[in-house]
Amino acid sequence: MKRVYLFIFLIIASIVTVVLLLPEKTPLSVEMQEQMITFERPKKSAHYESNTPAHGAVLAAVPINVVIDFNFDLAVPSEIKILKDGKDYSTSNTIIDSNKLAMRRDMDPNSPDGLYKVDYKACWPDRSCHTGYFQFVIDRSKAESYLDWQDQKEVTVKMSNIKFAPQNIRISRGTKVTWVNDDPVEHYINADSHPAHTYLLDLNSPVLKTGQTFSFTFNESGIYLYHCSAHADNNMIASLIVE
Repeated sequence: MKRVYLFIFLIIASIVTVVLLLPEKTPLSVEMQEQMITFERPKKSAHYESNTPAHGAVLAAVPINVVIDFNFDLAVPSEIKILKDGKDYSTSNTIIDSNKLAMRRDMDPNSPDGLYKVDYKACWPDRSCHTGYFQFVIDRSKAESYLDWQDQKEVTVKMSNIKFAPQNIRISRGTKVTWVNDDPVEHYINADSHPAHTYLLDLNSPVLKTGQTFSFTFNESGIYLYHCSAHADNNMIASLIVE
């Protein structure tokens, strides 16, 4: 009997030793988690043109809304749903813009990080409807790379050498941002997407010649995606986060 007990003890001791010697699992970094994300191929409905955020975008903050652009008049019951793990993080109702070529829906500013799927139904005046979807990711850790200009009433972003300088900034609610054209060529401030410019309709400037400025005061928290429509192909893009 003693031999049996000794044999059992040795087995248990061996198992404990093996478990203790196993290497600890290192938590995956945010970058590694993002690399493991696989975006589905987006489904584009009839008359689809573009959307903001773009499919496959990784955002440093929650978008203020999701906007989808079309080349044909929208009608009820068009609808947008912003889904994560089966929960809809949309707020208010789906709105069709006055020109009937875009629909939008606000997003909960407290939405968690992770992968989102936007399901939408686009309907036309004849009551026919088509569906589509696209995806994007929220990763607040990316905000750490933004230039921190919080707690300032006014800040200035220059347009110089066909770039925004600085390109990405963090500001507080109520901050006035002024863009100055320091280049010898004309520039614009335009909200994404290109060429719809619908993400925030008021964030669209007239042509800015050398030395001219455009200002906007940001009062709503979230990320704002913008570009110069005259140089979008030159990667003249930028974003800002309102905390």
